[in-house]
Amino acid sequence: MTDAELELHLPGTSAAEHLPPAYPERAARGTAGNLRAWQEEAIRRYLDAEPRDFLASATPGAGKTTFALRLAAILRANRTIDQIIVVAPTEHLKTQWADAASRAGIRLNPDYSNSGGLNYGGHFHGVAVTYAQVAMKPVLHRLLTEATDTLVILDEVHHGGDALSWGDAIREAYGTAKRRLSLTGTPFRSDDAPIPFVEYAPQGDGSRVSVTDYDYGYGRALADGIVRPVIFMVYAGKMRWQTSAGEEMEASLGEGNTKDITSQAWRTALDPNGDWIAKVLQAADRRLSEVRHQIPDAGGLVIATDHASAKSYAAQLHAITGEEVALILSDDAGASERIDEFAAGSARWMVAVRMVSEGVDVPRLAVGVYATSSSTPLFFAQAIGRFVRSRRRGEVASVFIPNVPALMLLAAELEKERGHVLEGPKSAEEMWDAEAALMAEAEREDRASAELDADERVYQALGSDAHFDRAVFDGAEFGGYAEVDTEEELDFLGFPGLLEPQDVKALLQQRQAKQARRSAARQGIVEHAPERSEAPQALHRTLGEQRKLLNSLVGMWSRASGEPHGAVHTELRRVCGGPPVAQASVTQLQKRIELLRRRLGQH
Repeated sequence: MTDAELELHLPGTSAAEHLPPAYPERAARGTAGNLRAWQEEAIRRYLDAEPRDFLASATPGAGKTTFALRLAAILRANRTIDQIIVVAPTEHLKTQWADAASRAGIRLNPDYSNSGGLNYGGHFHGVAVTYAQVAMKPVLHRLLTEATDTLVILDEVHHGGDALSWGDAIREAYGTAKRRLSLTGTPFRSDDAPIPFVEYAPQGDGSRVSVTDYDYGYGRALADGIVRPVIFMVYAGKMRWQTSAGEEMEASLGEGNTKDITSQAWRTALDPNGDWIAKVLQAADRRLSEVRHQIPDAGGLVIATDHASAKSYAAQLHAITGEEVALILSDDAGASERIDEFAAGSARWMVAVRMVSEGVDVPRLAVGVYATSSSTPLFFAQAIGRFVRSRRRGEVASVFIPNVPALMLLAAELEKERGHVLEGPKSAEEMWDAEAALMAEAEREDRASAELDADERVYQALGSDAHFDRAVFDGAEFGGYAEVDTEEELDFLGFPGLLEPQDVKALLQQRQAKQARRSAARQGIVEHAPERSEAPQALHRTLGEQRKLLNSLVGMWSRASGEPHGAVHTELRRVCGGPPVAQASVTQLQKRIELLRRRLGQH
């Protein structure tokens, strides 16, 4: 059924009759005029219940906009509503919503301003506004909503909890709307601000969890081929900086540092004048070149913390590539035009400050650099969402991140479903609740540190370097044997840009095993038994060395196979016999060592 055909249905017909019949193959692809399977399922669930409020959560790139506009067209066609109001986070997204709506036969005015009062043009079906715009004059928007039967679409509704005043304004403006459709790609927050028009269910521990009426997560979207798999390229390195007391500090990313040292090391890594970000930008551009062999128009995005850093990153990329870089610094009309121009073109790189992290649709983005100090789950998920929008099956996204514990945790849990929790203690069964609280505390500390660091005398970056540390995919880690400052990272930068998800993991395992063999060769681990020393060593030294060697080999096999260390030790005992490592003799340990050597050589 086309959008034009929806307009021909007579009043009084059943809303469900406006849905096309099931067509799973075409729906899964989401081709023009068709709904994806999840969109059709979500619309049917809505029409079966006909609720006043409906919260739909779908991973970025899955097609929330198409779902919402098709539902809006159905509700207009059966005269449930007459007017449509879309509330979006940014000015750019207002225009994006209006353009998408026009393709669905709905005319929205994205240029409506509060000064226009209740008149937005009789030839429009409604307006697109921002949360900030509503917060300035909530009474005006309530009057606009009450003028006729209205559907309010709250895009990325979690913004309704960004501030108490915003939440109050949204409730004031749209509390009397006939229908409200709330959309989000990340149904969780790192604070306790309630989201307007979202239902919360009490839990046994006293907390309250948001109730989603329809959920379409990243894992399911990946299985359906709607979004791309994401490989995180993790870079570490040594950082040096000077404190306010004049003390020079040195730390490596990824080491077990305190929160303050990790924060300063992270900041040093992102310093535009340091070698860390320079090397990462070069590696990311090399990865983009590999991807463009299969996807000629593939683009890259660097997400920066501030304007000065963004300008420096753009200048460095221009020097690396010899091409102009799209620089997006603010949410104004010019920025929107530059984003649209980049999306429609084939330029290599865009650099932006935060604003491109949410809602902006540039499907050709395939390589990213996370060069910002934000570590909230919400921002991270929205940022990664810029790279998962798939145009054809087999496209793979690569995102470069620093080896920072908070980011490593978020990268490993990309596919975990979350919810928005309010108040109450955090139970062991709801670990993500505890994590959200910890993230909130970390963000408060980061803000305090940022205020302190505003005085340049407090902190000064002195130097940094970068090296490939590992690749993270599907919760597993690969590449841990890459030698620092060697070409071994090319094994991971150079894999194809078009791969099925199962092929991605298989290829990463092959690269991991290859590096494990190289590492074993560098350590002198060979297939034959080592020559005996003329002077026998003390038994306790021999045992210690054998245990150390065995544990090293177990670590290699664990990385290569994906099996936990404990499982590897258990299997070795089953095959070779003998007691646990601590009680095993030299001969028993050597049997396990030889078995692992053979496996590593054959893998």
